[in-house]
Amino acid sequence: MNDVLFSILVIGGAAAAGVIFSVIIFFIIKRSLKFIKGAAKVNIKHFKSPLALLLPALFILFSIPLTRFAEGTKGIIGHAATLWIIASVGWLFIKIMSVAKDLILSRYDIEAKDNLQARRRHTQIRVISHIITVIIVILTVSFMLLTFSMVREVGVSILASAGVLGIILGFAAQKTLGNMIAGIQIAISQPIRLDDAVVVEGEWGWIEEITLTYVVLRIWDKRRLILPISYFVEKPFQNWTRVSADVLGSVYLYMDYTVPIKEVRKELTRILEQSQYWDKKVNVLQVTDSTDRSVEIRALMSAHDSPTAWNLRCEVREKLIEFLQEKYPKSLPRARLEIDKQD
Repeated sequence: MNDVLFSILVIGGAAAAGVIFSVIIFFIIKRSLKFIKGAAKVNIKHFKSPLALLLPALFILFSIPLTRFAEGTKGIIGHAATLWIIASVGWLFIKIMSVAKDLILSRYDIEAKDNLQARRRHTQIRVISHIITVIIVILTVSFMLLTFSMVREVGVSILASAGVLGIILGFAAQKTLGNMIAGIQIAISQPIRLDDAVVVEGEWGWIEEITLTYVVLRIWDKRRLILPISYFVEKPFQNWTRVSADVLGSVYLYMDYTVPIKEVRKELTRILEQSQYWDKKVNVLQVTDSTDRSVEIRALMSAHDSPTAWNLRCEVREKLIEFLQEKYPKSLPRARLEIDKQD
């Protein structure tokens, strides 16, 4: 058997052994996760691809001294295996972080009605995971470049002019860096969280996604409004669920002065008690203003969250109008004309 064929068989055998070993490790991890609370929600396939790349590369690297290739060929194969290992390790760390994120978030149900704590944790973990992913990618690429001797030599010159380069890059990427810093601020101070109900640029909707550079707002009519994350640090906006998911809804009616306030108040109570949207906390009807032609009546009610409050307001408004039309039609706004006939 010649040296080249022998060396190829050694490399191939090492790669095959690495694949088999990766399958064994994957099986052990899969069985171990069954004993961890919340692991049922974790996708174990996260580990499969990185392990299938990492372990064969390690076995190939360790088997190179056993081959009969020329020294130059061994160096090329060793360098390629090293790059392969660094990339696989970076990918594995990203997947490990993803699994850890899933394990933590599985403890917080964002679909619950009282989900303030869950939304807070989801926002923090997701933004932090984005930051860690960026750092892992940068470090992985940096370590891969440092394996090239030419890059290491150039690195000395780059470090000598790092001050000037840093200033240039700072001016060129100041908006991007500003958005990333704003993302870190939001992860810590949390002026917004996932699934918060907000009013931004005259649009009402929910925070659907928060990344390091932008925020996706899901508007009530299913449109999506994309905003830079720095917007929520620099500009004012309304957050209806900042403290809790509970929301107060209001309905305004403009009626004639003859409207029977007590009867309308009783009807509001009856409507709320029969509604599936009311959370039985707030039920108020008040005369909040008056003009020379009508009085302003405000019905105030509460619901578990903003979508429910919207449905409740529409239901109350419709049924109050039907009640007044049927029982007290003369209480609807009217214009009066008085004629004083003189001899």
